[in-house]
Amino acid sequence: GKTEVYIKLISEQLEKGNQVLYLLPEIAITTQIINRLKKYFGDKVGVYHSYINNLERVEVWRTIQSSTDSLSQFQIILGTRSSLFLPFNNLGLIIIDEEHDSSFKQSHISPRYNARDCAIYLARLHKAKVVLGSATPSLESYYNTINGKYSLVNMNNRFSDISMPEINIVDIRKANLKKKMVHQFSSDLLADITNTIESGKQVILFQNRRGYSSFISCGSCFFVVSCVQCDVSLTYYKWENKLKCHYCGYTQSIPDKCPSCSSRDFNDKGFGTEQIQESLEELFPGLNIKRMDYDTTRRKYSHQKIINDFEKGNTDILVGTQMITKGLDFDNVSLVGILNADNMLYFPDFRAYERAFQLMTQVSGRAGRRDSRGRVVIQTYNPQQKIFNLLKQDDYVSFINNQLKERKLFNYPPYSRLIRITLKNKNRKKVDDASRELANLMNKKFSGRVLGPEYPLISKVRNYYHKNILLKIDNTSSIYKAKNILSKIIESINNNSSFKSVRFLVDVDVL
Repeated sequence: GKTEVYIKLISEQLEKGNQVLYLLPEIAITTQIINRLKKYFGDKVGVYHSYINNLERVEVWRTIQSSTDSLSQFQIILGTRSSLFLPFNNLGLIIIDEEHDSSFKQSHISPRYNARDCAIYLARLHKAKVVLGSATPSLESYYNTINGKYSLVNMNNRFSDISMPEINIVDIRKANLKKKMVHQFSSDLLADITNTIESGKQVILFQNRRGYSSFISCGSCFFVVSCVQCDVSLTYYKWENKLKCHYCGYTQSIPDKCPSCSSRDFNDKGFGTEQIQESLEELFPGLNIKRMDYDTTRRKYSHQKIINDFEKGNTDILVGTQMITKGLDFDNVSLVGILNADNMLYFPDFRAYERAFQLMTQVSGRAGRRDSRGRVVIQTYNPQQKIFNLLKQDDYVSFINNQLKERKLFNYPPYSRLIRITLKNKNRKKVDDASRELANLMNKKFSGRVLGPEYPLISKVRNYYHKNILLKIDNTSSIYKAKNILSKIIESINNNSSFKSVRFLVDVDVL
């Protein structure tokens, strides 16, 4: 596949004595790629990401900084987005694999940047080549190929000319009515899992939620146990018997009685990867079932061990979040199950359909990569959704063209640039007043291009209230002028003594 193309391009650059930067969105993917690159290039491959310790980071940094023509130097750096800031001196090629992935964007702390876009600028400084690789390119990148800014190279055939997997859409609303659901699985999916295991093949099951269940609620008054610091329900972890917040890390035990009505009857709602693993162990005793999510990959080599075990055939079923969708290559997987596609589709974000299509296509691509055609089972409450027909036809181009029409109609990226200004304060009234004042001033300068202020889906995190204002800048307008105007407006509000304590966070090209 595309990795073979990358290896040939890297070889060309090494012959010229140039350095190569190979960017990946997730640490979990690096294990397989490291092994492949080291087979070809040996000790010339250096690894740089947040899971390596400080001594290892310093060694990579110094080796690149004092780069000579010695064969032991790291001419190839394989890493995540922070690898951009290494002191390259003769960079010849940057490969950005899975370029569509939102993990390339650093959104939560400053500096807020997109590693893909920064890498393109870095390549320009070094007069280096850039390759963006993806089976499901981002709309922005694909649009750049349409208008001639980027070149487009298509790879229309899979390795060994194996067909894309057969996709089966299962209506779990009907399955529930007909009593054909067992735990989180339809009878169709369970039959496919059984057949797959009996034929000596492996299974991947995808659920983009970790923990045991999404929340717990009172059986009498439906009170939901929520975080004391954030405006979000607590996720239930059965193996620890704890409730956890995925935003601030707050943890508490399950209450003895309901704070609202004193009832002792609590029910868990929804399901995550932990509950799926437990259900599978009950339904398929004797099988080796592993889970790959943030909770099971915290330790340094834990993700590597999970992948290696699955690759060697020691694991029969791998359950995971989006970690398992990205770039992993397993020979023996013939079945992929997507347990609840609706969680991805129905989300208040103009990119929701794009991300859902990318995720489902990527995870589907893990099935049937070697000997025979794979099979994918997608469970949904709405099988009539048009997106599923395009998935079955493997027609990403039609999907992108439909999305581009909608984006153009409402002037969303790639036809404009989106800037989000987030206001934060522990006092809700101050956030409301400051955001209202900011929106009024922005509307005077950017009439018709300001959206909000609005509270986000999670309006309070770590005791800070958040409120967002979105600004659309047309591609024909000057982003530089917009930046100067916006900076002056924010500065004028900061100078107001009433809003001194309000924090303003500006994120350009929001993902």
